[in-house]
Amino acid sequence: MLTVWKKSLLPNCNGFTVFDCQGNLVFRVDNYTAANKDQIILMDAAGRSLLTIARKQRLRWVLFEGEEYGKVLFTGRKQVNILNSKCLAQLYSAGKKMKELAYEMEGSYTQRCCTFYDKNRTKVADIKPKEAAEGGVAFGTDIFRLIVHPPHIDTTLAMAFLILLDHMFPSR
Repeated sequence: MLTVWKKSLLPNCNGFTVFDCQGNLVFRVDNYTAANKDQIILMDAAGRSLLTIARKQRLRWVLFEGEEYGKVLFTGRKQVNILNSKCLAQLYSAGKKMKELAYEMEGSYTQRCCTFYDKNRTKVADIKPKEAAEGGVAFGTDIFRLIVHPPHIDTTLAMAFLILLDHMFPSR
């Protein structure tokens, strides 16, 4: 389980700071330039680039390794079908089977209540509100939990999908 704080560690930056259950920094996202909001880099605690999420078209995104546009791992699409109102987004595997559904996200990102499923409809991750240990008081929408269910998904990939949802459904 990870605690996600929708705030950069750097002043005047937008991003995320992510901690494990012991309070150790695991991931960070710092958007240094307001000019390039269409590309976000997921970094480890040391600041090394892991994955990049980039907007390609109005409702489409790509996810690739590293910081430079390279090997595309997934393409993402915001769901706008009113007949499937539970579905927020779909991710497709890159490569030869580009049209093969790999992951689907359902729920409400703005309320921090989502579930990620793989192509077999196995639950692989959840986003849930963070509550105080005593009293059950919620922290609001800026601090929440990412619960990853290994071995079905890598923690880095689940965090990248969360960032993708944040871009698809901005709160501010």
